Amino acid sequence: MNKLVTLVGLSFAIFFLVGLATTLTKSMMIGFFDVLPVYILMILAISMMLYEAFFDNK
Repeated sequence: MNKLVTLVGLSFAIFFLVGLATTLTKSMMIGFFDVLPVYILMILAISMMLYEAFFDNK
């Protein structure tokens, strides 16, 4: 049950972060290289969330 709740919470957070990053690319005035640091930070944040939720055994 604990893993299921963790998985649901992580999926909500990941969908929110990915949706936030993709709305920036829909604008005509913002190019891909302007949004590239946002994508890098989103990948880092998602990987840290996954590591802390499933692989950190403290």
